[in-house]
Amino acid sequence: MSAITLTPQGLRFLNRRIPCSIGRGGVTTTKREGDGATPAGTLHIAELWFRPDRLPPPAPWARPIGPGDLWCDDSAHPAYNLHARAPLAASHERLRRADPLYDIILTTDWNWPLALPGHGSAIFLHQWRRPGFSTAGCIAMSRANLIWLAAHAAPGTPLVIPSSLPKYLGARRGAAETRV
Repeated sequence: MSAITLTPQGLRFLNRRIPCSIGRGGVTTTKREGDGATPAGTLHIAELWFRPDRLPPPAPWARPIGPGDLWCDDSAHPAYNLHARAPLAASHERLRRADPLYDIILTTDWNWPLALPGHGSAIFLHQWRRPGFSTAGCIAMSRANLIWLAAHAAPGTPLVIPSSLPKYLGARRGAAETRV
C-alpha cells in the first residue's frame, strides 16, 4: 500500500504533490492536547466523513456527517478523541460546520481509538481556510485535492509525518502561515 508522505513541498501520494498546511506549532515528536502541532510518526487513515448535503460521497466507504455528529476533545471524558453524538456536555467540535472546512474529513488513528488523555485528539485531513493558513494540528489542503485524496486513499493507508522536517515549515512566510 502506498503511503501519503509529508514533505517540505507538501503531501506526496501516488506520484502527486498536494500543497498543504500543517499545525501552527509545526511538527512535533511530543504531541500534547492544545499545542497546535502536527504529530510526527506514521499514522493511518481510519475513517472518511462527508457532508451529503454539500457533495456526493468521495469514496464508497465514506460516512455521512449529520447534524448531531461531534468529535469529543475533552481529555477527561470517556468519549475523548472519538466520534460522538449531540447532546454532549463535554468539550467537542461539531463535524457539521457552517464553513466548508469539514465537508470532507479523513480521520487518522492518532491517539485513537484508545486515547491517552492529554496526548492530543483529532488529527484530521480536511479542507483549508485558504492556502498557507495553519491549523490546530491537522493537515489541510484545497477542496479539489482533498476530494482526490479521499477517492484514492483507503482505510489503513499510512500517513508518514517525518520528525526530521523543520519544526516550523513555512515560518519564513509569516507567523500565521505553516504551509508545505
